[in-house]
Amino acid sequence: MAESDQDTDQISEDDWAAAMQEQAVVDAGMTTPQAQPATGLFPSFDGTGAGPGSMNDYELILDIPVNMTVQLGRTKISIRNLLQLAHGSVVELDALAGEPMDVLVNGTLIAQGEVVVVNDKFGIRLTDIITPSERVRKLRH
Repeated sequence: MAESDQDTDQISEDDWAAAMQEQAVVDAGMTTPQAQPATGLFPSFDGTGAGPGSMNDYELILDIPVNMTVQLGRTKISIRNLLQLAHGSVVELDALAGEPMDVLVNGTLIAQGEVVVVNDKFGIRLTDIITPSERVRKLRH
């Protein structure tokens, strides 16, 4: 056996002996100090330990960008018909005229609204906000 192999075997035998000694102490009824849970490492988000001026730490997420989509309607067409579209083509959607449009944030429906024009720009006036409980109920059905 080479000298480096002996060093490796010796280190592992010493580690094994130390582990056996620790187990013998525990088996003999002598207890080792119990580990205490770490506290205060992370901020509390339950509102009890947030600290002064934190406003439940909402500031941490206020600047996170999300994708908002306003969906007028949907349709399915074949690739053949898609390739035939030209300037002035009309595509029929499944939504009826005057129906509210869906407002989605990151793909989740959060509201419905109607189109408005302000200073020659299109916008949407929210007419119905979907509550979190309604969103959960829709997921179940």
